Amino acid sequence: MGTTPTEVMAFPNIRAIVRDNGTAEVVVAGNSRVVPAGDSVQELRNNALALVVVEAQTLQRPVPVQIEDPEGHGELIVHPDNKIESVSYEPTPARRRAEAPETTPTTVAPAVIDTVPAPAPEPAAAPAESAPAPAPAAPVATPEPQTAAVVEEAAPTRRSLKETSFLVSAPVLEPATQGWRGTLTRLGLRMDPSEEELTEREDIRTVSQHWPGPRTIAVVNRKGGANKTPTVVMLSAILARYSGAATVAWDNNESQGTLGWRTEKGAHDRSVLDLIDASTELLSPSTNAAEIAKFVHHQTADKFDVLRSDENEEGDHEVTAAEVDIAHQVLTRYYRLVVMDSGNTARAANWRRMIEHTNQLVVPVTAIEDRAEAARLTLQTLESRGGHDAELARNAVVIVSESTDAKRSMSGDALKRARDEAQRIADGFAPFVRAVVRIPYDPALVNGPIRYEALQPATQRAWLAAAAAVAAGF
Repeated sequence: MGTTPTEVMAFPNIRAIVRDNGTAEVVVAGNSRVVPAGDSVQELRNNALALVVVEAQTLQRPVPVQIEDPEGHGELIVHPDNKIESVSYEPTPARRRAEAPETTPTTVAPAVIDTVPAPAPEPAAAPAESAPAPAPAAPVATPEPQTAAVVEEAAPTRRSLKETSFLVSAPVLEPATQGWRGTLTRLGLRMDPSEEELTEREDIRTVSQHWPGPRTIAVVNRKGGANKTPTVVMLSAILARYSGAATVAWDNNESQGTLGWRTEKGAHDRSVLDLIDASTELLSPSTNAAEIAKFVHHQTADKFDVLRSDENEEGDHEVTAAEVDIAHQVLTRYYRLVVMDSGNTARAANWRRMIEHTNQLVVPVTAIEDRAEAARLTLQTLESRGGHDAELARNAVVIVSESTDAKRSMSGDALKRARDEAQRIADGFAPFVRAVVRIPYDPALVNGPIRYEALQPATQRAWLAAAAAVAAGF
């Protein structure tokens, strides 16, 4: 049996307040305690509850806590052993109205109108309007023939069985799993998800879709250090994880790229040149699909493959346009999704041929002005070429990552400047492309192999939004 409010001492008065500006506090008997910072509202909630658990452990008994956050308010009982019970919860009125389906009245109304006979009220309405007139005038009223005509037309009308169904078309809304709402749902009080959780579910649905035929994504910026390779890895990982589609990340640098350095290496050293040399065999109808594993490097955790650029010591081979055609033909036979990393030369033959094969353009940029300017020039170059190139530029997704310099210092002012600069750059691109997504700084993206699970929750959420923006263009 759960603890009831009467079994818990009201002292001390504890309030847990989480704000949507990224701050939170726990107030115990009038004394405010700052909650450690978090990268999301959910993390702030967890940190706030952790402070309340410490208070319960100090008192060696359960304590009541009033909770307040942007989604609602209520009361919980927190035990020293981390057990949490719900006493009450009231969602904010504005949020509750936003969650109510606005289309319900319009979807129900047509069925009501179709099934209620229209002529029934009309005979009663005519005498009411003509009440002051003498009795002989009633038979002369014109609505009677008109009403009869409507009855004659409506009576034989029947809906076809093909036009109806007893199946429920609207999906059942699953209860909340995140935030206070998720906590209360797990305690047995079913709560609808917040707008934030609904948005995340929609992003997951978008990246989980299957589309007909292969799709090619090109990640481009003519400036080095613009986050191209991390962007390729993150998009490949998320799309492969959620959609289950066979996905390959291809380093299409004209000489030697870094994608192979930032990802897991297989049991061989083969690269794109080896794949091109074996293209006749790989394109043969008799070749087994598993043969592609000889040339790509599988990412065991993130479920996609990597086709490395040539890493010969002389570095004297530059990939040609014809070689891009061959490699692309092979990869689209074995994979549904090809994510292409690129070099810094928009004039290179392999770069231009990559664009011809591209379905969705992605332009990554760090929040540094020269990277942003290079991204702008890259888009301008494509737009000036017209046709397919210009269409890619107009429908591009720009991904703006915060600068790493401010995060290293952990100065509050530096953090704000970094975020403001990222927002300024994002706002600058917004009118010219289909979507702009901001990514917070994360040390897991700076050096070494990149793994999705190594990212902070807020970074994972931001990359999910970016992948959803890309997949929406398929």
